[in-house]
Order: sequence, then C-alpha cells, then structure tokens
Amino acid sequence: MSAPLTPPPPPHEHSPHDAWQPPSAGHVAAASRKAGPAGYGGGHGWYGQDGPAMRTEVREAAVAAVAVALGGVLLGVLWWWLAPRVPLVGDVVNGGWAVYLKESEGEQSVGVDGTFSLLALGFGAVSALAVFLARRRGGVPLVVGLAVGGLLGSLLAWRIGVWLGPSQDVIAQARSVGKGVTFDAPLKLGAKGALLAWPFAALVLHLGLTALFGPRDPDHFPPPEPHVPQGPYGAAGS
Repeated sequence: MSAPLTPPPPPHEHSPHDAWQPPSAGHVAAASRKAGPAGYGGGHGWYGQDGPAMRTEVREAAVAAVAVALGGVLLGVLWWWLAPRVPLVGDVVNGGWAVYLKESEGEQSVGVDGTFSLLALGFGAVSALAVFLARRRGGVPLVVGLAVGGLLGSLLAWRIGVWLGPSQDVIAQARSVGKGVTFDAPLKLGAKGALLAWPFAALVLHLGLTALFGPRDPDHFPPPEPHVPQGPYGAAGS
C-alpha cells in the first residue's frame, strides 16, 4: 500500500530555512528614499554634480579667472619698469634712414624675455597660493579658471608693457633724436612661449598644494560586517 503523497507548498510560501528571504515593503521604501530621485544617490551622485553644486563651482572658477587676469596689469607695469633697454642708433644710408643695434653682441633682448618669464612665474605662484587659500576644496572648474586667468593675465601684461614702452615706429624715433644718437628700442616679447609661464606655474603649484594640504575625501564604504559561519541549513543555531 503506497504512502499518501504530500502536495507541494504554494509558490508564494517559503521555508524558514531558505537561504534568501525577499525584502519586506518597509525595507524597499527605505532603500528608495535613500537612493533619491531616479536612484542616483540622493544628491551624492550625478544629480548633485549637475545641480547647484556644479553651478557654484563654475561661478567661483569664473570669479577666480577674472581676478587672476586683472593681475596682468601689475605684471605689465613691472615688466616695463624692470626689463633692460635695448639701445638702437639711426643712420642715413642712401638718402634714407636705417636703424641698427648699437651693441650687436648685447643680450638685452634675451633679458627682456627673461624678465617677463621670471615675473610671470612669480605671479603664477602668488595666484595659485591665493586661490588655494580662498578655496581649499579645489575642483576641476577652479583649476581651469586658474589656468585661463593666468593666460589672459600674461596676454594683458604683454600688451600693457608694449603700450607703456617706447614707440613702435623706430624710424620716426631715429629722425627725432638725430643721426648717431642712441635711443631705446620698443619693448617686445621675442619668445612667445613666455606667455605660458604664468598658467604653468599656477597649475603646478596649485595641484601640489591641493595634494599636500587639501581636504581629504571621507571613506564612503561601510565597515565590513563580521563573518558568521553558515551551516548546511542556514546560519548556525537556526
């Protein structure tokens, strides 16, 4: 005589010894509230980066770029004041005026570029330190704003120095001072690469200061849960 067959449990019922239990409705609701809108971390993920926080960083970067660029006015004045003068002399050749370097072996032209480069490096260091002290958190927009401001400041300093320096019309100057009389050459930047000294110095120093003294990001990973040995039918002691 065969034993009666026991019908299987309904699909929605689970044995208390099952290894996995479906989350309750309360846990699902709590997880949804923690995840935030569209499951993007409630302001800690993409939603927060594209929201007001990112707009604030961009606005601060724009302010930093303008403030740094305005420093180019002072750089231009200092370059015009400290750069060595290049002596020229005029002469009449075949009924026309010609202008020559008074000292063909002189290094004044190199000194003009070197003065601009050294001053730009100093301004880059000062601007990087000022921006870091004003906003220690850093950020990509701030670094971009610092670089753009340094480049604009260099361009502004170059044009202001040329404007404050001697006239660009050397023939007119030679005629005004007379034949054989020494006068100063126009202030010009022979090596255009010197315009990158300011943004380069600012970027290097700012990144170094941020790496050494900037705030550290907190550890967002939870501590590991203690290991509970599992038996063949679930947790030990169940």
